[in-house]
Amino acid sequence: MAEKSSGATDSAGLASDTDVQFLDTTLRDGEQAPGVSLTADQKATVARKLDAAGVAVVEAGSACTSAGERETIRRVTGLDLDATVTSFCRGVRRDVDLALDCGVDGVNLVVPASDRHVEGKVGTTREGVLDTTAELVEYATDHGLWVEVIGEDGSRADYDFLDDLAATAADAGADRFCLADTVGHASPERVAAGVARVAEHGPVSVHTHDDLGLAVTNALAGVRAGADLVHATVNGVGERAGNVALEEVAVALWHCYDVDALETERLYDLASTVSEATGVPLPPNKAVSGENAFAHESGIHTDGTLKDDRMYEPYSPEAVGRERRLVLGKHAGRAGVKAALAEHDVEVDDEDLATVVERVNELGERGKRVTDADLLAVAEDVTGRAGDRQRRVEVCDLTAASGGGTPTASVRLRVDGDERTAAGTGSGPVDAAMSAVRDALGDVTFHLEDYHVDAITGGTDAVVTVHVTVARGDRSVSVDASDSDITAASVAAVVDALDRLLPAHGEEAEAVAD
Repeated sequence: MAEKSSGATDSAGLASDTDVQFLDTTLRDGEQAPGVSLTADQKATVARKLDAAGVAVVEAGSACTSAGERETIRRVTGLDLDATVTSFCRGVRRDVDLALDCGVDGVNLVVPASDRHVEGKVGTTREGVLDTTAELVEYATDHGLWVEVIGEDGSRADYDFLDDLAATAADAGADRFCLADTVGHASPERVAAGVARVAEHGPVSVHTHDDLGLAVTNALAGVRAGADLVHATVNGVGERAGNVALEEVAVALWHCYDVDALETERLYDLASTVSEATGVPLPPNKAVSGENAFAHESGIHTDGTLKDDRMYEPYSPEAVGRERRLVLGKHAGRAGVKAALAEHDVEVDDEDLATVVERVNELGERGKRVTDADLLAVAEDVTGRAGDRQRRVEVCDLTAASGGGTPTASVRLRVDGDERTAAGTGSGPVDAAMSAVRDALGDVTFHLEDYHVDAITGGTDAVVTVHVTVARGDRSVSVDASDSDITAASVAAVVDALDRLLPAHGEEAEAVAD
């Protein structure tokens, strides 16, 4: 576990030896977000990474959903994870049987807790819920399953009935009871009161949603009241405003309360994997994993951060598997620009530095993202070195096709004056084009660290801007390229970045691992 920023911890009310674990429901509750559908391979990849990060329970899906869903659950149960693998089950025996058929370790048995759900949704009585709960818990435990009973809409339940429900579950042999703030309705005080009430009967979990923006606060309130298992999803993906974000609760527990619940260094990789798999982008200002979480543009902030990397950050980016970024724009100052140039081994005198800063600020004032390529071009122009530099790699021609078959692309590059042609296939035209570029470059390896697209005009002929960050070894460059063809813009951006990363023509190429 990485070192936290000194002086930032306030452990009042939560002992550092508190044992808190996570149940991750990205593969079930997270997949219920509109437009999200995970393949068996994607679920397996995410499950492995959850396990590696130290997640205690992985809810792999709902076996009752479909035959296809059961196949994806079986894929996860076959991974031999250290984590307990479960299936979500409604309050019917058939769901438990289907879960057993998938080979899960346990079930998350959901039963109605609020009268709205008891009477309006299920059409039963409180006594009926208690009887069904006892019967199903006994049935599941008799078959060797770990059992968690979830009181659905528990935060809106009569807490006297919730107490009876938790007691019934415990008496029947359930391993734990979960208070679910199903619609993100509750205040922290309401969650804490409910958890404290049911904790008298055994281990308690807390399940919170973010409809009021209180998901993390409510999860922590539940932990402080006695919950030792937090239900969460990676990136907070889920229905409506989403579930509580796994990475945010884990970092809050670690940083604020000295509670090590997960391997925090794995969180950014996990967040990126889930974002790619679900197709749900990470908001730039998102805590822990957003693009701007460790980015600094303001001259004052950049200067302070360069003097003391904890000056304007609560904890180091390395603690969650990230790196700090110095962003250039209208607020950039001398210290930030000088440091950014130094990252590319470019030195300028004080007079030229002032001019470069002025030019960078002007670009930012026009609303332009100032990339590494922009900065280096400005520096070359200001110092008079622009004419000294020769391109090492450039695009001569590109064709791409998709639809009706496997997407294909062919590319012709000029590398050190020689033309190279290659073709590739992929999951789409951009992927196929990247495959062709890699083949044409041969032993020139690179890693695409970041790729995203912004439409800058409307209509079917919209011009798009592709932003990439490309790395070779320990150096990286960010570049933007715009075109009405997303494939052409993508290739242009990657090739321009590589041209900046390759050593000057004639110099011995550095050994670089992909």
